[in-house]
Amino acid sequence: MTELSGKLFICATPIGNLEDITLRALRVLREVDLIAAEDTRRTRQLLSHFDIHTPLISYHQHNTASRIPELIQRLKSGESIAVVSDAGTPGISDPGQELIQAAVRENLPVVPVPGPSAVITALVAAGYDTSAFVFGGFLPRNRRAKREALEEVAREHRTTVLYEAPHRLLDTLRLCADLMPERPVAVCRELTKVHEEIVRGKPSFLLQYFEENIPRGEFVLVFSAVDRGSMSSSPEESGGELTVEERLASLLEQGYDKKTAIKIVAQERGISKREVYGAAINLPARPMKEN
Repeated sequence: MTELSGKLFICATPIGNLEDITLRALRVLREVDLIAAEDTRRTRQLLSHFDIHTPLISYHQHNTASRIPELIQRLKSGESIAVVSDAGTPGISDPGQELIQAAVRENLPVVPVPGPSAVITALVAAGYDTSAFVFGGFLPRNRRAKREALEEVAREHRTTVLYEAPHRLLDTLRLCADLMPERPVAVCRELTKVHEEIVRGKPSFLLQYFEENIPRGEFVLVFSAVDRGSMSSSPEESGGELTVEERLASLLEQGYDKKTAIKIVAQERGISKREVYGAAINLPARPMKEN
């Protein structure tokens, strides 16, 4: 048995630029017994470029039911396996998540091999607040469901990151222009690739831009953070008729953590966070909403 035996490696691969692969990822891909790849043809090109000859097996959304038990059994027998997606970090909006969960249930070692991620790449490049953010994955294909998802984004005060397909981008921007016309958005296209492009602006501007420049490639949308107070349109919505303590309690009931609730109330009332903190001391803490 080697140091790698019986371990599942979550191995991040480039989202475009092959130079982004890490030295550790290359070593792991060479040393494991097997690579479970979402697209074996695409992964074979990557391995060929770096002269890696580790055996490949397909693992994608259409064969998870049969493949997961097989891979788990091979891990139990002592084989080491690296799971890779088409690009980026496995387990984010791809079937890698199900294999990882299965390994965890069986108490098998799961080892992350960090590297490229379209979510983080777009988030930091957009230039918006990164102190807290929400990742929503791919938007629904159904237009009604997509509209409902974007309505949630419009209400969200944290920076929000979403994936979208090029042929659905214009429709999504039309919905954004209707639901959140003033919300700054960064549309990140082909990140790390030759035609990388980041276009920032309000939805109406972005819609016009991409009507004139046909959307091609992979897209990540980053919606800027918005102060909760600025999203309210009436005293009732902003808690204007409530005491500071009552407003804080209301926000905590909605699921906000205490730190965020204090910030919101301070902005709404035009007072310092220190003043609001005094009222918050005796209120129970609430956990942050899930990202």
